[in-house]
Amino acid sequence: MFAPPAGQLVDKTHHLPIRIYYEDTDFSGVVYHASYLRFMERGRTECLRLTGIGHTELLEGETPLVFAVRRMNIEFSRPARIDDVINVQTRFTASRGARIEVQQKILRADEVLISAQVQIACIDLNGRPRRLPPALGTLLASFLS
Repeated sequence: MFAPPAGQLVDKTHHLPIRIYYEDTDFSGVVYHASYLRFMERGRTECLRLTGIGHTELLEGETPLVFAVRRMNIEFSRPARIDDVINVQTRFTASRGARIEVQQKILRADEVLISAQVQIACIDLNGRPRRLPPALGTLLASFLS
């Protein structure tokens, strides 16, 4: 069953609201640092889904493909806390060969909590890099900023 994408696209930036639950926090009610990685993964996945690129379709293609994080540079500026509603912002900035460059931010209202530069790679099931299929590159091109 196909699930519609979550969030919305505004000026080539995907916005995904997420509420912070107890499970996302450490013992003090502050978001545990690794939880931000999950939030950013959701943002990238939903943004790709809005471009027409779904993980299931990639896996079911002639050559099964997946995306893997190759590099991530994160700046933790402020913490989110239990019950906060955050906005995960995702913007694809470049695509070449097997790589896609992504800028992500996590905000609470207008306050930037996290900023990250992420490079994802398109790989086959053996872990070898694969160029983005032409149809995928075309879909993604109109969303690059």
